[in-house]
Amino acid sequence: MRVLGVNAVFHDPAAALVVDGVTVAAAEEERFTRRKHGKLPVPFSTWELPEQAAAWCLRAGGLRPEDLDAVAYSYDPSLAPAMNGDPTARAWEGLRTLYAQRAPQFLRSALPGLDPGIVRHVPHHVSHAASAALAAPFGGSCDVLVLDGRGERTSSLAGVYRDGQLQILAAQPLPHSLGLLYEDATEHLGFMRSSDEYKVMALASYGTPRHLERLRSAVRADGAGYVVEPVPWEELAPRRDGRPLGDAEADLAASLQTRLEEVELELIHWLQGRTGGRRLALAGGVALNCVANSRLWAAGPYDEIWVQPAAGDAGTALGAALHVAREAGDDLQPMGTAALGRAWSDEEIEVSLREAGVRYERPRDVAEEAARTLAANGVVGWFQGASEYGPRALGHRSLLASPADADNLNRLNDIKGREQFRPVAPMVKATRADEIFAGPLPSPYMLFVHVVGREWRERIPAVVHVDGTARVQTVDADTEPLVFRMLDAFERRTGLPVVVNTSFNTAGRPMVDHPRDALECFGSTPIDLLAIGPFVLRRAEPA
Repeated sequence: MRVLGVNAVFHDPAAALVVDGVTVAAAEEERFTRRKHGKLPVPFSTWELPEQAAAWCLRAGGLRPEDLDAVAYSYDPSLAPAMNGDPTARAWEGLRTLYAQRAPQFLRSALPGLDPGIVRHVPHHVSHAASAALAAPFGGSCDVLVLDGRGERTSSLAGVYRDGQLQILAAQPLPHSLGLLYEDATEHLGFMRSSDEYKVMALASYGTPRHLERLRSAVRADGAGYVVEPVPWEELAPRRDGRPLGDAEADLAASLQTRLEEVELELIHWLQGRTGGRRLALAGGVALNCVANSRLWAAGPYDEIWVQPAAGDAGTALGAALHVAREAGDDLQPMGTAALGRAWSDEEIEVSLREAGVRYERPRDVAEEAARTLAANGVVGWFQGASEYGPRALGHRSLLASPADADNLNRLNDIKGREQFRPVAPMVKATRADEIFAGPLPSPYMLFVHVVGREWRERIPAVVHVDGTARVQTVDADTEPLVFRMLDAFERRTGLPVVVNTSFNTAGRPMVDHPRDALECFGSTPIDLLAIGPFVLRRAEPA
């Protein structure tokens, strides 16, 4: 079965290709168009398809549109609210539904040769659920929880997969939504909704949850679901409107974060009580909240928790494809890597370097060269292999620095143009992780936070957040040999098996994806070394 998955409805348009149960390729449209999140999260953008991502996925699989057996579109307009007084239906809802209904025709125009009759609409939250449970290393059998802003009529799904078949146990009807609650707070705090929620999560560590009782009265778990009543944000903290962040904003963020974690814990205890399961898969935008994920791991009833690396809406492209492939009887293979995007041969990279007219070298070992610069406290742009699917840089499109210098946190945030309260993450050799970090290990996708051992906090201060935690990526020598070799070379020079890792981009821009993107970012920021394929470029010394 050859299935192309497509996400286009709300935000983060993406495409994924599953062939005979194997995930061949997956990519987000933003990496091609260089427009963060691909498009605005508004109803009238539903017609905007991930055209370039879909075309690339087909090329990666050696397929033409007419070769496909199915296209799985991660939204079912037949489930959308009608415009007949439904409180969840807004002025634009009918237009969104119309665009989703017309998706087969839009896809035929975007992918000439495609038969619109093979397009299947898959419910949004079923797509999320499949992206987690059917991609997880659990053999298609586990509990699943999806939490996000909204799908067609609901904001959550709780269920259980047995041998790849989903039984839905609960779904929370709109307008109650934990995801929309977090989005509302994000906007109130002066950030962009459906985009900057991770900033609120980071800010929460600086505050005290002094509004927790107010939020507990407004946001309540209710057995299989929850109630979200209107929150008087202005009473808790005045709208920021460009004012510098302070204690009021941090306290509101801390209160929100704590209440989210409490409600999630109640939900998974309910779910596990119904199923008796020991494994849980998570997806939906809320599952990108790595602080909450760690709370679920530490205080929840499950032995294992697996989070889809592309847990946001981009991941529904993969989930929809996996759902359709499983229904067709394909034997699905677990997702063994997030490196599912574009890759470039050494020859293609060298062509880009020559076209740019830049000086470059081909050292004996690019990992050793990068480690040498890092050990000298330089910043390295790291462009290697296939790009990552999802929002986390995992050693393929990364900015790297030494964790030993506390100033490297501010330095990297300055390079990227980010707020200074934002943390950066450590990548660590998997063989050394449990000596330094306490939490769910291994953690290859940077979706949990870990407590940094006290004896290590002074040794790697750049990656230690204000609350003593770090969002860890463990690196395995078998799955990431080049990154592991770089870490090994850095450890030989410094005694530290940890390197700072943050995404290779500047604020408001997607992660670099094409060699040209990497060259532009290198040329416009004070990065000391660009390690791109087997080549390196060095920052020119001032005259």
